[in-house]
Amino acid sequence: MVAIYRDTLRAHQEELNRLNVYPVPDGDTGTNMALTLESVCAELDGADDMPEVCRALAHGSLMGARGNSGVILSQILRGMSETFSRNGPIDAGVFTQGLRRAADAAYQAVLRPVEGTILTVVRTAAEAAERARAAGEQTMSGLVDRVVTAAHEAVARTPELLPVLKEAGVVDAGGRGFALLLDVVGHVVDGRALPEPEVVATPAAVAAHLRDPAVAAADFGALRYEVMFFLCADDERIDAFRSSWGQLGDSIVVVGGDGLWNCHIHTNDVGAAIEAGVEAGRPSRIQVTDLRDQVEREEAAWVLEPKTVASADSEPRDAEACTTAVVAVATGDGVHRLLRSLGVHEVVAGGQSMNPSTAELLQAVDACPADAVVVLPNNKNIVPVAEQLDALTTRRVEVVSTHAVVEGLAALVAYDGDVDADANARAMAEAAGRVHAGEVTRAIRDAVAECGTVKQGDWMAITADGIQAALPTTQGALIALVDGLVQAESELVTVLVGSDAAWSDVNALRDHLDTKHPHVEVEVHDGGQALYPFLVGVE
Repeated sequence: MVAIYRDTLRAHQEELNRLNVYPVPDGDTGTNMALTLESVCAELDGADDMPEVCRALAHGSLMGARGNSGVILSQILRGMSETFSRNGPIDAGVFTQGLRRAADAAYQAVLRPVEGTILTVVRTAAEAAERARAAGEQTMSGLVDRVVTAAHEAVARTPELLPVLKEAGVVDAGGRGFALLLDVVGHVVDGRALPEPEVVATPAAVAAHLRDPAVAAADFGALRYEVMFFLCADDERIDAFRSSWGQLGDSIVVVGGDGLWNCHIHTNDVGAAIEAGVEAGRPSRIQVTDLRDQVEREEAAWVLEPKTVASADSEPRDAEACTTAVVAVATGDGVHRLLRSLGVHEVVAGGQSMNPSTAELLQAVDACPADAVVVLPNNKNIVPVAEQLDALTTRRVEVVSTHAVVEGLAALVAYDGDVDADANARAMAEAAGRVHAGEVTRAIRDAVAECGTVKQGDWMAITADGIQAALPTTQGALIALVDGLVQAESELVTVLVGSDAAWSDVNALRDHLDTKHPHVEVEVHDGGQALYPFLVGVE
């Protein structure tokens, strides 16, 4: 059941993401629920009896829960596993008890329960099971039939209970995701067909919802940040911790037990939220997400019409004069945004296999609001072209010979627009030189490389020293790449995620780093680049 539920969530991930408008329209409910189940399935390796499976279900969902929806789902799975582990075969009676325990656990985990969400759907399912049992239903097939029907009816009613859903013209994403679990139970019990994904594009109502600044502001409820962490704390201190968080924000979910808790809040006071955890125990794996920035990224990805890619980035240019400006070469909307945020004035579209011309680079240099410009080629093939620019313009041009965009990002940390070009070039080159860069891409033909035989379709881990590994999965290639780049003195791994990458691979990398390279921090950014699902820098 668990394995099939994971695969079903993967298939419906985009649908659930597109439905996600509550508590904020950040489009990640499907992703978070799918990643939570990925963690559970990883824990299931080697589990071969009911108690072991239930321990894996409870622990894997707790440790792997992502976001508000993932944390609530973890508590539902925990409630079911606690019931199943105390029994033999799961019959109609045991399954009914498990649903009731799951519903109660979910409501207990949320400080301020809201109807019209996943909570409503799990409670409705439990009540349907209890009514069926009271009416004399003895078979799992008959019980599940009633429960599945009730759950889907509850999902359909969520817009009547939660106005933000009705305004957007969608049902609750989390509730829909939980209903899929019951569909899977029916599939396992009597072979009924699993539902096909119902939404393949953002509904028009959701698109309009995302475009409307007033609606977006209402969705946030003035709470900008999502804070999540694990908390090692005595169970008797959790009520006081929940109460302290109740003064700081909303969407509060605290799940766990036996000294380990997974905690989630939306707040404007990140420091106070973390300090409350310190007072209660020991927080770890702290994650802070700017919800407004996340929604803006989703809006750009789902709502806005695709931009025409010109030689230079088409966003409004920063016209403020400075001593030294920066031009960078890169591809991918997310990469462009990162470069802009770090001070780049002109971004020229280009990279491996799409090298810009000298004229395109010169146009970008001449558009800069400074008499001196530093150019970041971010590809070894573009360096010679960039080095011609100084002789072709009245501006002073310095080239920092970056061979990868992750080197360019590191160089920009040392950039100072008020300092002359020579000083900037030296500092930026030094910063870029501390980065070991690599990439994952797919082989288009058979070959023999540094790692041995490469077959067409293999995923390759490539560094400056050549192809280091060729493996059948992107996840394997990504982990092999990072293992080859990380050294004893390494401190930071930066990952740019491409447009076709699977975020479950990022999750697997995080878990791998926690285990094998706990001394490094990891930063993950949505790069949006094509052809290369992962660009990696280690420094």
